[in-house]
Amino acid sequence: MKTRILFVDDEEHVLKGLQRMLFDMDHEWSMRFVTSGEEALKILDTDSFDVVVCDLRMPGMTGEQLLRAIQERHPDIIRFVLSGQAKQEDIIRMVGPAHQYLSKPCDAEELKATVARSCALRGVVATEAINRIVSQIESLPSLPSLYFELTKELQSEDASIKKVGEIISGDVGMTAKILKLVNSSYFGLPRHVATPASAAMFIGLDTIVALVFSVQAFSQFGQNKLKAFSIDDFTWHSIEIGTLAKAIATEERLEKQQIDHSHLAGLLHDCGKLLLATALSEQYESALGLMASDGIGLTEAERKTFGATHAEIGAALLGIWGLPDPIIEAVALHHTPHSTPDYRFGPLAAVHAANGLEHENGEAEKSDSSSNLDLDYLTQLHVIDRLSAWRELSRGVSGNERTKS
Repeated sequence: MKTRILFVDDEEHVLKGLQRMLFDMDHEWSMRFVTSGEEALKILDTDSFDVVVCDLRMPGMTGEQLLRAIQERHPDIIRFVLSGQAKQEDIIRMVGPAHQYLSKPCDAEELKATVARSCALRGVVATEAINRIVSQIESLPSLPSLYFELTKELQSEDASIKKVGEIISGDVGMTAKILKLVNSSYFGLPRHVATPASAAMFIGLDTIVALVFSVQAFSQFGQNKLKAFSIDDFTWHSIEIGTLAKAIATEERLEKQQIDHSHLAGLLHDCGKLLLATALSEQYESALGLMASDGIGLTEAERKTFGATHAEIGAALLGIWGLPDPIIEAVALHHTPHSTPDYRFGPLAAVHAANGLEHENGEAEKSDSSSNLDLDYLTQLHVIDRLSAWRELSRGVSGNERTKS
């Protein structure tokens, strides 16, 4: 089935340029081109599309207004902004309703790859209901204590960008959101920014202040209805896996970018749990109940309940947000690394090993059998003999960090 894409731009010559640029995609894409947000909404009310790509500044209904209307009325549609000469505050406002931002003029191959990648990652999540939830998520909630610490630091007269970066680095929700923004093509970076600290340094305090106070792109974790889910435990476990994955990647002498990706993927590896626990708390509680009643692991219980696991759901969200592929793969396959077509030691192996070793310590999710190390996978990577060294690293991390599940 073809991917259905609706392009919206008030300048007809831009739409004609897109048609010429994308003529060779007719065999894969079914495309329509309209000149206003109002016309786009009328079409969407009567026909279905997978992706909408719109300009930001249009007369009448702006791109932001259009995407927010689509988010509310058609939440399963992937939403891209394709715009030029936008002010930074415009881009920051779009960090919620838009999944990704692409700059004009847009390279044809970049546009094709971005759309194809996002649609493919949507296919990872098995159910329409989950796809709808993933498409609606604007931000992941933050640990209240870190959210308070960040706002306090930003309000101080001598706020430190280094300190801000450190605070963001310790929180899953803030990390995901700031990397979504800084890796957009608006900033024109030659490669992905891989760490929250470097992202904070790059975009500066003024932008972060706008994200936190003006746009409210960072959200505080509210009253949790799910008794079995602790945001504190979740955060500490995420930090531990990120720290250990980075240590393992460093021990195995990976390149710096791969080390950074290992750290970030470790921090974000369970972000799907955070999404499910906050957006679908009642169903997630049912999944946790299945673990006890049926004697099964968490991922099996999730698949029975949602048709997908937290790993797949988290990867789909981060993929639509445009995070780097090695991070997406590590998040998606951290329980099932043998599913990768690329059997080389990298972020996936580092995160899988870190997660398995931490669970092996007996402190985290003992009933989740999917947390075990895949020894066959590690053997095929020719690193099975490195387990003893990694266990030493794991004990060091556990000694310096609070071990939680």
